[in-house]
Amino acid sequence: MADYTANMKLPARVSICEVVTRDGLQNEKEVMATERKNLLIQAVVAAGVKIVEAGSFVNPKAVPQMADTEQVFANIASNSTQKDVEYRALILNKRGIERAYECGVKKAKLTLSASQSHQKANANQSHDEIFANFAAIAEFAKLNGVTLSGAISTAFGCPFEGAVPVEAIIDITKRYDEIGVGELSLSDTTGMADPALVYRNVSIMKERFPGIVWNLHFHNTRGMGLANVLAGMQAGVSRFDASLGGLGGCPFAPGASGNIATEDLVHMLDLMGIETGIDLGKLLEAAKMLQGFVGRELASAVLKAGRNSDLHERVLKLD
Repeated sequence: MADYTANMKLPARVSICEVVTRDGLQNEKEVMATERKNLLIQAVVAAGVKIVEAGSFVNPKAVPQMADTEQVFANIASNSTQKDVEYRALILNKRGIERAYECGVKKAKLTLSASQSHQKANANQSHDEIFANFAAIAEFAKLNGVTLSGAISTAFGCPFEGAVPVEAIIDITKRYDEIGVGELSLSDTTGMADPALVYRNVSIMKERFPGIVWNLHFHNTRGMGLANVLAGMQAGVSRFDASLGGLGGCPFAPGASGNIATEDLVHMLDLMGIETGIDLGKLLEAAKMLQGFVGRELASAVLKAGRNSDLHERVLKLD
């Protein structure tokens, strides 16, 4: 039989960055204990995750969930079994990169919004002001051996301004490129993206900036998260963020609900024959642990319904 999927442009392997202890928790009302964050990180790493966004060095008054990021990274440093994993942290300013460096962080992520309105709500700074700060951060990082990546929030739509023109993303990418940031994430902060928009904008950005390593970060606010992943893969991207259990949201963006669930993404990729290096069974155990920690049912579809193979095995047993 002919391979009818041969013409689909899909990667052989996808890299997944787990963001549960940063983006996943930042909008939670009750602060999670550091010990529980450490257990979650250890569990996803044991499942095979190789990139973890473990926390953010931001003002704890603004984001109380991130007040213990130093302690989280201290635990990572003391755990010798996790040395082959890339642990990164989100930073917003010079003090953030200094705190990260003091904790031994080797990879830090800058972020700003594609829309000026969300940028003001998120950090109370204009694009010009924040890139002036980013230049100083980049200089510090270069001198101290810290690799920087960047993120463009509200890249596919803004809760305050609506549609975001691709020209705005192009302008921000140029400015990131000027300060030496060569890995960027396009982030769908409020889940406003659709597959056609993702394919169009990602194709444009890859064509305009072939030297940039692109990542995609989707929220599942309107149920299109995995469809957007597929569109991103077909446009040539093979690096995605996801959050265990589908937990997450932005405290500065109205209506920003959870991320795509890591286990839902891995399940889909497994079925498609795309490698991730992640053990889905162990990942589901980690998601169950998280569900117990937060004390409510999470949005993850696979956590609720089980894997396709689980259903098949149950039917066989009944027969």
